[in-house]
Amino acid sequence: MKQNDAKQNQCSETEKILQLEKDKIIERQLHFQNLLINISTTYINSDLSDIDTLIRKSLQQIGEFVETDRSYIFSYDFVNNTTSNTYEWCASDIEPELENLQNVPIGYIPQWVEAHKNGDAFYVEDVSLLPQDGELGLRAVLEPQGIKSLITIPKIKNNKLIGFIGFDAVKKVNKYTENEKNILFVYANMLVNVIQRKENEQHIKAQEKKKEELLQNLSLQNEELNEYAHVVSHDLKAPLINIHTLVGWFMEDHKETLSENDLKPLHQVLFNVEKMDFLIKGILDYSIIDKLESQDKLVDFNNLINEVLETMLIPENITITVQNNLPTIYGNTWRFKQVFQNLIQNAIKYSDKDKGTVEIGFTEKDNLFEFFIKDNGVGIKPDYFEKIFKVFTKLESNSTSSGIGLSIVKKIMTHYKGRIWLESEEGSGTTFYFTFLKV
Repeated sequence: MKQNDAKQNQCSETEKILQLEKDKIIERQLHFQNLLINISTTYINSDLSDIDTLIRKSLQQIGEFVETDRSYIFSYDFVNNTTSNTYEWCASDIEPELENLQNVPIGYIPQWVEAHKNGDAFYVEDVSLLPQDGELGLRAVLEPQGIKSLITIPKIKNNKLIGFIGFDAVKKVNKYTENEKNILFVYANMLVNVIQRKENEQHIKAQEKKKEELLQNLSLQNEELNEYAHVVSHDLKAPLINIHTLVGWFMEDHKETLSENDLKPLHQVLFNVEKMDFLIKGILDYSIIDKLESQDKLVDFNNLINEVLETMLIPENITITVQNNLPTIYGNTWRFKQVFQNLIQNAIKYSDKDKGTVEIGFTEKDNLFEFFIKDNGVGIKPDYFEKIFKVFTKLESNSTSSGIGLSIVKKIMTHYKGRIWLESEEGSGTTFYFTFLKV
């Protein structure tokens, strides 16, 4: 009986010891997982401005936890068939190897390269048990570094092997459980993700910088073009005035002797001079739209349209009606006048009816005012709906029109972040719609 009791007690003690060991393993694994969660949280919450510090700190944390003496990250270069140490942490009394392990031929480590290509860890529990395979063999590579055991985990990015993380034990042989290996794989994936995130941020910043440089260059070019247009246009107006004046004087002085055939080419000269003058004025107006000094204010559109109409020559057969109680909008008076002036002139110019009509009005929307200018003129072909807003585009070539008026309107609407479009039917007329945001 006593012997049986002794055996039972002994079995009970053994079970307790085994249970304690299991509990320790489970507790260690839980701590390991918690450590990984903390590292992951740090990566997620960090702006990655100093990714090198973050990675080195995590290498230290993992290395200390698994009781290793050196932890590191390598990158593979399969073009040159080399691998290089990119990050390293060493215990206080361990010699670093980062500088010595650059561009190492992968032919020195074929075993673990093959394992990594298969997505597996390469684990050497005891380096001293490796075969003596010559001065270029694995043992000859590891022993001079004082390595007693090591484990390396592949880094996979987009199903492509890009490197590995490794842990060297120098002071003693180190063993890893399957669960610990799995956790190290998770850590390797975390490193790939955080480095990928950093690369993405750098790519975005590079794209933003490039975009900013392009915008600055475009702005400078636009400014230079506008300056050029202004100077050239200004310089051209003086000789045009002289030509128009001289031709006019000549025709007046010789009106008694010049026949109709003689006067015809001279009238053609005056027509083309006037056409050129309108073109130059259009270029000048177009070039200064974005250069106007800030003179924005609340503008009453009732007064504004009255002022526009007072300055225009309106044929007797054209009737213009304006909706009452137009809104007041914050902006630049000159720009607003340009919009209405060009659209109204356009409506008058292309009127082909004995009784032409032009209607001006608006509709209030949630966050904007939608204006319209409607005529009963010749109408516009659908093919021209977009083309007419381009510089120098005209529906006919036998007038003094510059072909810039609608381009000016389009540019002003873009400046105010508004829209302009049209509806038209040939022979029945055209309606232009345009919007200004409420401020």
